[in-house]
Amino acid sequence: MSTRAEQKMRTRRALMDAALNQLSADRGFGSLSLREVAREAGIAPTSFYRHFAELDELGLALVDEGGVALRQLMRQARKRIVRDGSAISTSVDTFMEYLGNNANLFRLMLRERTGVSQPFRTAVKAEIDHFVAELADDLDRFADEQNKPLSDARLVAESMVTLVFNQGAEALDASPRERDELKVKLKTELRMILVGSQTLANWQASKGR
Repeated sequence: MSTRAEQKMRTRRALMDAALNQLSADRGFGSLSLREVAREAGIAPTSFYRHFAELDELGLALVDEGGVALRQLMRQARKRIVRDGSAISTSVDTFMEYLGNNANLFRLMLRERTGVSQPFRTAVKAEIDHFVAELADDLDRFADEQNKPLSDARLVAESMVTLVFNQGAEALDASPRERDELKVKLKTELRMILVGSQTLANWQASKGR
């Protein structure tokens, strides 16, 4: 890669980081201006357009980055599951690690999931759908390996992801003690969903459905 291309990538990264750094519990992406993001990144506002067509394009790149980062982290968690054995506990711990390291990325995804921008809502939904699909595949595989069938792995995955996102919203600004309590609660709730689906599958099998 040429020096010029490397510099362009660094500047693009600086712009994305500048936008992220200005997000908080009290400030969403929609309140940011191109000028202040450029200033935070240390470039002239006119130079912004060499990297993004508009501020929303930068935001969509952040949504994509947030989704990819979470999926990659959960893939790593699968390796830990094989070693440690507890799928739900390991997955929740991994998700909380993600929150700790990517709080503003997760804030962005949470807000834009139900925001006014259709492109943002579509992008966040696509990331969630990717996550649900991978989780459903994992659940199907674990069910086969443990001979504990589920009534509907896709529906279980959707329920779990919805619950995790909702609890993640609470965990963002929680104290360490509160976050630990949320982790325990979330693990219990996820086990309830899983056991409920297993019980329903057994009932359906007994009824010949």
